[in-house]
Amino acid sequence: MTGPTELPALPDARFAGLRAEAEALQPTTIALRRAVHRHPELGLQLPQTQQAVRDAIADLPLEITPGSATTSLTAVLRGARPGPAVLLRGDMDALPMPEDTGVDYASEVAGAMHACGHDTHTAMLASAARLLAARTDELAGSVVFMFQPGEEGHHGARHMIHEGVLDAAGPRVERALGLHIFANLPSGVIATRPGPVMASADNFFIRVTGKGGHGSMPHNAVDPVPAAAAMVGALQTMITRRISISDPAVLSVTRIEAGTTTNVIPETAVLEGTIRTLSEKTRALVHAELPKVCSGIAAAHGCRVLADIEPCYPSTVNDAAEAQRVLDLAGEVLGADNAVELPDPFMGAEDFSYVLQRVPGAFAFLGACPPGTSPDEAAPNHSNRVDYDEAAMANGVALYAAFALDALR
Repeated sequence: MTGPTELPALPDARFAGLRAEAEALQPTTIALRRAVHRHPELGLQLPQTQQAVRDAIADLPLEITPGSATTSLTAVLRGARPGPAVLLRGDMDALPMPEDTGVDYASEVAGAMHACGHDTHTAMLASAARLLAARTDELAGSVVFMFQPGEEGHHGARHMIHEGVLDAAGPRVERALGLHIFANLPSGVIATRPGPVMASADNFFIRVTGKGGHGSMPHNAVDPVPAAAAMVGALQTMITRRISISDPAVLSVTRIEAGTTTNVIPETAVLEGTIRTLSEKTRALVHAELPKVCSGIAAAHGCRVLADIEPCYPSTVNDAAEAQRVLDLAGEVLGADNAVELPDPFMGAEDFSYVLQRVPGAFAFLGACPPGTSPDEAAPNHSNRVDYDEAAMANGVALYAAFALDALR
């Protein structure tokens, strides 16, 4: 008699045909994506985009609530049986920049472009709502679809949280998933990791004040320019000497301004830049040390200094179990080759971090490198030439739906 035999696991019936159903929705997904792409809107007020979403999901059995302070949309799908709530999020705003892609559905709005792919997020979330609406008999609980404006620096997620998106279904949301398309990953790949997946982002503004004078007689002036220049190097040194490499920070001076002409020593010099960290501990340390460094250097040069830090988004931190769940679902629904655990976080920032501070969940990237281009050579997100492989959106729709189905067994 032989011993017990290991049999291969059978596919989960909940996901049978899910990828094919998402593929069948591609014409609808692509049409909405291109409509939104042609008419990009910025910030928290996106009336045309909001209406496009409302029109796209109008025939679905959803409880739709528009935002009061912003043009957000919260849509709730009730399952056939009571149970918990799960949240799926797609952001909708564009960036203030020109488009130079040459595609036939390029932006028709001067100085605005969906260069971060939020148009794809909007379309994928709408199609996920359609796919799940056809499977309500499989849901024991509710799905909250979070159509969010103002991700690009306007704290749109925080606005929606304050207006009750996490409680929109009645029971508070217990799990959450956000997806972000990414041109520099192979098309169709889902990539994420446990713990920090994106950095916090804060801005700093430094104003150095001396005493103006003639360029030929610096001894009669107090020149703020050498002081400002010394601060640039000292801040970089502070990062390398005060911050652990195991909990890193990035500080970049991205703007310097001083003076008006060649023979005038200015009274003031201005430095601006960004701070990125992966933990609140390191974030607090950089916030404390930056003004100290600037104050010491200013004093050594006989100048005065004002150093302000504008807190922006916190670090995006995935719940370890939910991140693994996303990778497992991606492997099961999309194939093992399409599930990739990221070795390191990205140092970009994301306001889905506000959701993950309150709800266990995960933020994941969807690769969409254009055909015929290698991921290393593709124009990146936020480029005026970035383009995405629209075929990848079917994988995003399927993963959104699988996450909800898995959560609402």
